[in-house]
Amino acid sequence: MKLPLPAAYPQAEATESFWGSLRYFNLYRISVGVLFLLVVLVYGDALNLGGHNLRLFVYVCSAYLGAALAFHVLLRKWPAHFNAQLTLHVVADIAALTLLMNASSGIRSGLGVMLLISLAGAALVSRGTLMLFYAALASIAVLLEQSFWVLVYDFSTANFLQPGLLSIGYFATALITNGLARRVIVNERVARQRGEDLANQLRINQLVIQDVQDGVLVVDSNGLVRQHNRQVKALLGHAAPELSQVEEYSAQLAEHLAAWRAGSGPDQISLSFSDSGKLARVRFVPAGIAGGNFALVFLEDLSKVQEQAQQLKLAALGRLTANIAHEIRNPLSAITHAADLLREESRSSSRNRLVTIIGDNAQRLDHMVRDVLQLSRRDRVQAETIHLRAFLAGFIDEFAQNEGIARNAFMLETVEDAAVAFDRAHLIQVLWNLVGNAWRHCRKQSGSVTLRVLHRANRIELHVIDDGAGVARELQAQLFEPFFTTFSSGTGLGLYIARELCAANGTRLDYFDRRGGADFGILWQGTL
Repeated sequence: MKLPLPAAYPQAEATESFWGSLRYFNLYRISVGVLFLLVVLVYGDALNLGGHNLRLFVYVCSAYLGAALAFHVLLRKWPAHFNAQLTLHVVADIAALTLLMNASSGIRSGLGVMLLISLAGAALVSRGTLMLFYAALASIAVLLEQSFWVLVYDFSTANFLQPGLLSIGYFATALITNGLARRVIVNERVARQRGEDLANQLRINQLVIQDVQDGVLVVDSNGLVRQHNRQVKALLGHAAPELSQVEEYSAQLAEHLAAWRAGSGPDQISLSFSDSGKLARVRFVPAGIAGGNFALVFLEDLSKVQEQAQQLKLAALGRLTANIAHEIRNPLSAITHAADLLREESRSSSRNRLVTIIGDNAQRLDHMVRDVLQLSRRDRVQAETIHLRAFLAGFIDEFAQNEGIARNAFMLETVEDAAVAFDRAHLIQVLWNLVGNAWRHCRKQSGSVTLRVLHRANRIELHVIDDGAGVARELQAQLFEPFFTTFSSGTGLGLYIARELCAANGTRLDYFDRRGGADFGILWQGTL
């Protein structure tokens, strides 16, 4: 591949790269001057250095060393006019080495070969055709030096062969070295550009990963999480460690990842994270990186998808049930009024029992209608800041007094006075349902029902816990479905409406399976 000769290199490259090369080249020059001086001072002309004129050799070495030291100072104090300084250096090399050759019996001293090093160094950093000028200058110098010996000392003209070969070597060295230097420079430019492109691509990828809605983990072959985004923290429910094993994120996730890598597990599963209470779809995808068994783990929050689907379904259901409730309420009122009149006119015990049955069922229907109407108004939220310690203490007193229950049957456990945002009327209705259910299924002893407030790192939890038998595992999935109840006189809408009111206030109502009683918890993400 033929590379074009660059007319001029950018100033930034001359400053960053070429000036440094020129400084190292000058250190070599200082070393040569010191070495030659030491050799002649220790051995004299025994090594044929200065064999013809030792005094001239010493003077030239001293001047050469002085010039090199001056170049060193100049390079540090005044890094400008690169071509001029490089030319000055090369001319000093040619002049000094030519004079040293003359002081050492001419071309036979072998010092002409050292000009190859100077020309090679200059060709690495020279610009344009300066390298040919340096090679021509060196060739003229050695030919003139040989001509001096032929004219003055009658040397044979056959001795011009060696200077001629050296001259060819000078041009060849300059051309080849400069060609290699150009290739290296081009490769360096390409590598620098690719490095910049790669850095930009990495920044773009980082921004994309951080901005996607799914949680993303990059796991290497040893199970080390090399990278993750902030959505992972929200899904896990705890702070995600940096550069740690995947087991530190989730033991279940690590187990399924290992099974997938072994070929015995699926590449997509649904996983519930206990700390956050969120359900996520987990997908394992090979990263396809050469030289490493990297895997991408995507965590898709299914709770939002389920909530959106449920909201769409329930919106239509809510409109239908609201209309039905309005249609039922009028005949229901008529039935209730007729039952009251029948009770006043009748004195038979059997009729009284039938009237009681009519009244009880009418009240049950009326309660169900009120629940349905309350559900249709769940979007009318007037959130306010509620301090749970004082609020819960007042709620327990009111509930115990209203239901005729001893106050010591309820316990309040809270570490600190946590504050949450919630519609006060909605929270009272939710807690009235939860505490009523807890009292209905507990042992009805002192401390049978506990209201516990937990303040975790990224959320506040309010748990209603009883000491009863709890909910059977096979029934837990149906707890929050409408019209599901295990209580003979219940409507089956209490827990369903309680969860809907929590969702309307931006919280979650979940059931936690624990030993020794039921545990319903309201979870607020974040704190005030």
